[in-house]
Amino acid sequence: MSALDGKVVLLTGAGRGQGAAEARLCAAAGARVVLTDVREEEGRAVAAELGGQGLFLRHDVADPASWDSVVRATVEAFGTVSALVNNAALWHTAHVEEQSPEGFERLFRVNLLGPFLGIRAVAPVLRAAGGGSIVNISSTAGLVGIPGHAAYGSTKFGLRGLTRSAALDLGGDRIRVNSVHPGAIDTPMVADAVAGRDWSHLPLARMGRPEEVGELVLFLCSDASSYITGAEFTVDGGMTTA
Repeated sequence: MSALDGKVVLLTGAGRGQGAAEARLCAAAGARVVLTDVREEEGRAVAAELGGQGLFLRHDVADPASWDSVVRATVEAFGTVSALVNNAALWHTAHVEEQSPEGFERLFRVNLLGPFLGIRAVAPVLRAAGGGSIVNISSTAGLVGIPGHAAYGSTKFGLRGLTRSAALDLGGDRIRVNSVHPGAIDTPMVADAVAGRDWSHLPLARMGRPEEVGELVLFLCSDASSYITGAEFTVDGGMTTA
């Protein structure tokens, strides 16, 4: 149902954590995967695991020229783009009164401007290919308010809105746009902040694994989700229902 044979997936923030898990799962399902990140050593290592199915490119998602270069290199290497996964993100917490404008802008540029630039850069290629899929990795912080997340939550709520609007703009070209909202996922980005935390208050009473997000991303990149667009998928162990 979720085979990606013949598809080319462009995946940002793929050097570690969720992005790396998503890249491995997509490759295992038959896709050729272009992994991008600013973490060159880690990104190249993951791409090397994938052999001829993987290609690493250094990529600043907040830079329009970097997007143009990455999309061009992807088409040169693999002929097209079938799916874009906007996974790259930064995370930090601060009380709203203690959040600096500079820190807010830094999160905005990576977490929201980056996906916007990616959609703009890849849409013409997807259109020429007859359609495709864009998956934006948001967060449960984009669904509910969380203390200390004024900056991060704003970017993830914004990504939710960008997803819905882009789905309307691009649907006529058979380009589907959906968002994924992970909760507490065991990745290096949050490891220090959640070390030793008790998750028994969640319905599933544990943190999630990156692969549990990756399986959903794989589905949304595949033709098995061909009638799904503008939708929001929560992967949070029941966090937002508890």
